[in-house]
Amino acid sequence: MKTKAVRIYGKNDLRLEEFELPAMKDDEILATVISDSICMSSYKAASQGAEHKRVPDDVAQNPTIIGHEFCGEILQVGSKWADQFKPGQKFSIQPALNYKGSLDAPGYSFQWIGGDATNVLIPNEVMETGSLLPYEGDAYFMGSLSEPVSCIVGTYHAMYHIPQGTYIHDMGIREGGKLAILAGVGPMGLGAIDYAVHNPVKPSLLVVTDIDDARLKRAASIYTVEDAAANGVKLVYLNTKAASDPVELLMEQTGGAGYDDVLVMAPVRPVIEQGDAILTKDGCLNFFAGPSDTEFKAELNFYDVHYAFHHIVGTSGGNTDDMKESLEMMGEGRLNPSAMITHVGGLDSVIKTTLNLPNIPGGKKLIYNHKKMPLTAIADFAELGKTDSFFGELAKLAELNGGLWSVEAEKYLLSNADNI
Repeated sequence: MKTKAVRIYGKNDLRLEEFELPAMKDDEILATVISDSICMSSYKAASQGAEHKRVPDDVAQNPTIIGHEFCGEILQVGSKWADQFKPGQKFSIQPALNYKGSLDAPGYSFQWIGGDATNVLIPNEVMETGSLLPYEGDAYFMGSLSEPVSCIVGTYHAMYHIPQGTYIHDMGIREGGKLAILAGVGPMGLGAIDYAVHNPVKPSLLVVTDIDDARLKRAASIYTVEDAAANGVKLVYLNTKAASDPVELLMEQTGGAGYDDVLVMAPVRPVIEQGDAILTKDGCLNFFAGPSDTEFKAELNFYDVHYAFHHIVGTSGGNTDDMKESLEMMGEGRLNPSAMITHVGGLDSVIKTTLNLPNIPGGKKLIYNHKKMPLTAIADFAELGKTDSFFGELAKLAELNGGLWSVEAEKYLLSNADNI
C-alpha cells in the first residue's frame, strides 16, 4: 500500500514523499492515520536530526516518519493480533514504548510508522508493549490529544512528597495543597490546569502565571475561576511581567507559606529559579518543559534541598497507563483538551509548521493527514470566511463551541477539505 508521509533525513531536512509500505507481516498491523497534533518534541527532533536520542544514526540513508500524537483506524490485522484488534477499530498510540530498554518510538525511530502519514505499518513492538490503544470516541483529534494529555497526567503522578522522618515517597501532588503552574497558559499549561481542577486529587489553591495578558485572558475564559471553585479549587491567574518581585507576588498568594508543588512549563532560567524560590518545606518542583539546549542550566538553592527537603523532578512523556487514564477522563467528559488546539492544517503544512513551531503563536497545531490545507488559526476562520465558504462554515462551527475546535468542525473538514 502507498503512503504519503513527512520523513526526516537530517537536521532541518524534512520531506513530504509518497512511497510504498512493505507487505504486512503476521505480527504487524496496517492502519490509516486521520489526525496528528504537532509536538514541540518533533521540532527538537527535526532541529537535532541524528543527534536526537530517539532518531537513528543512519536517518540520512533510512529516513523515518515524524509525528507521534496520532489517531486513526485499523485497516488490516496480522494473524498474531487478530484476537485483540479488528479492522475498523479506531486507535491511539503511546509512543514511549520502552521496548527492551530502547528509546525507539513511533514518530522518531521507525521507517514505516509515524503520525504525519496517510497510512502506516504498526510494528510488533507497539502491540507487545500494550501501546496500541483502542479508542471509542467520536473525534479523531481527541485521540491525537490523548498523547500530550498523558504527558500531563504523568507529570502529576511523578510529583512526590516524603513525610519527615520517613523514606516513604507519597506519589502525586499534595491533596489540598498549594500548586503553582509557571508560564502556564501555553497548550500544555492549559491541559495542566484542566487536570488540576478536574482530577480527583486536587490542590486547594492553584496559581497560574504568564507574561501575556491575552493568553491569560483566553485561559481564564476557558478554565474559569467559577468552575474551579465549584470543584473546590481557588484558581488565580497572575501576570508576573510587570511585577518588581515575581517571587514576592507569588508568595503573597499563599500568605507567605509557599507552594507544595510547582510545575515549570517553559525552559527559561528565571522561571525555574522562581519556582525553586517559592517552594515550601517538602515542596516538589517539576521541570516539565524540555530544553533544546543540551547545556541549559539554572541555579537552585541546595541549602533548601538539604534542610527544607526540596525535591526536583523532570518528566518527558507519559506511560501507557497515563494514556489510558487520559482517554478514560476524556471519554467521561472530565477533561476537555479542545482548548489546546489553536491551528488546523493538512499534511502539506507539516514541514513548514514543524520547522517554525517555536515562532508560531498559539497552542497545538492539528493536522488532518489526508487533507490539503494551509495551517490556519481558528481565530482567523471568520475573516477568511468572508470570501471562502469553507472557512465560513468552520467559523460558525467553532463559534458554536465557544471558539474551540469540535467534533462537528472535524466532520465538516473531513468531508469538505481537498484531499492531498
